Amino acid sequence: MAKTYKHHKKGVPPFVQLFHWLMATEAWETMPPGPRTLYLELKKRYNGHNNGTIFLSHRDAAKACSVHRNTVGGWFQVLEERGFIVMTKGPHLGPSGVGIAATWALTEYPTKDGSRATMAFRKWKSPAQNQCIALTETVHG
Repeated sequence: MAKTYKHHKKGVPPFVQLFHWLMATEAWETMPPGPRTLYLELKKRYNGHNNGTIFLSHRDAAKACSVHRNTVGGWFQVLEERGFIVMTKGPHLGPSGVGIAATWALTEYPTKDGSRATMAFRKWKSPAQNQCIALTETVHG
């Protein structure tokens, strides 16, 4: 029997799920708390069907994370560099001259248009580790 919540709706209330295998990656373990918070906000907006069209402006992200809007720009960049998110449509001016924010895709899920989940964050290595690999290849190469 399904439990009820919030005005007699059946089922469980919405939630954000973080997989242990995702949190065990080097990309997640070495990431600062700010970008992690932003990732949770992006994932909160994912409804199971909208990957690739997740809308989150810098202003809305800043408000949700309780920081200044100039701060979250760097957080988006960190998440992109580490392979957790991909920008599917860049920000632009709309026909009325009002700015339209970028849309995003979470790389752990397939996108709305049928593209596979890339899970690029699994391949991310810290810069120090990349330097060690390059030195090893130079010595042995």
